[in-house]
Amino acid sequence: MELNQYQIVLVNLDPTVGSEIKKTRPCLIISPNEMNKYLKTVVIAPMTSNTKPYPTRVVTHHNKQVGCVALDQIRTVDRKRVIKVLGAISEKEIAKVKNVIQETFVD
Repeated sequence: MELNQYQIVLVNLDPTVGSEIKKTRPCLIISPNEMNKYLKTVVIAPMTSNTKPYPTRVVTHHNKQVGCVALDQIRTVDRKRVIKVLGAISEKEIAKVKNVIQETFVD
């Protein structure tokens, strides 16, 4: 299955530990396509329906639902955890994700 940056994919996140986001849920691929093409892992950020205004969360609209990309829960997963591709986020949402990643992880 071809996986691309900023696609929303259904991922089995279990098993988890402690406060990690659990269950099978939509996640946003944030690793670049060069990595996605050659590695057996992808870097994802889980999505949640909890839309509390945390500074590390980006509100998205997908499949007639509102949710948040949890950029404070970024993790690397094996491609085998990806069940299927659900869609992608908009250009406006991509810009917000990039901005939050830069504000959070870059000086």
